[in-house]
Amino acid sequence: MKIVVIGGTGLIGSRLVAKLKQQGHEAVAASPRSGVNAVTGEGLAAALSGADVVVDVANAPSWEPAAVLAFFQQSSENLVAAETAAGVKHHVALSIVGTDRSPDNAYFRAKLAQETVIKSASVPYSIVRATQFFEFLAAIADTSAIEGKIVVPTAQFQPIAADDVVDRLAEVASGRPLNGTIDIAGPEKAPFNEFIARRLKASGDPRPVIGDRTALYYGTPIDDTSLNPLGEARLGATPLAKWLASR
Repeated sequence: MKIVVIGGTGLIGSRLVAKLKQQGHEAVAASPRSGVNAVTGEGLAAALSGADVVVDVANAPSWEPAAVLAFFQQSSENLVAAETAAGVKHHVALSIVGTDRSPDNAYFRAKLAQETVIKSASVPYSIVRATQFFEFLAAIADTSAIEGKIVVPTAQFQPIAADDVVDRLAEVASGRPLNGTIDIAGPEKAPFNEFIARRLKASGDPRPVIGDRTALYYGTPIDDTSLNPLGEARLGATPLAKWLASR
């Protein structure tokens, strides 16, 4: 099976391409680095020629509200048009748990717009919504630094390892289109500040982590329902302790 991975040179994309190749698929990494730009359409037709499945894991280079919205809308519109022309049988997209519950978050609004484009197209699809990745915990901490302290929400949090995301994406891409959405999350749920504190401690970062229920997540207030699956979810196999031990 030929599977084209849009964003195939990034954190998730590069691992997914490797995983799919291990499974015997013809996996192609498509990104601006390889001459494929989903936003402009450059190289899409050639990259998708003969493709059975397209997996979109591309991320926006700018999170400025107008820019991130334009990125996900335009790239998705170009992708589904090129897929229709190429006869692609399955479009898989990586999205975020809670995109429809955080209207004040510009990035989440953009991902929701992406999902809308996918659902309205004629190409059979599967949307995989994931919680935040372990790999991003340190960066989240850095954006929450205030006068030498890390101030983060106390809302419930259920992050997942990137490798577990890759495993699920590979499974979905190899299967029949869901024409629907699934949620995936890590195996553990705890207050946001506890995950951040464990990550910083493991890396030797001495900054104190302060849990504040009014603290914002990328400028947006959150509660226990914001970032976690509310119904059935497929859980990753990697707890944070195991992931930290592998660093």
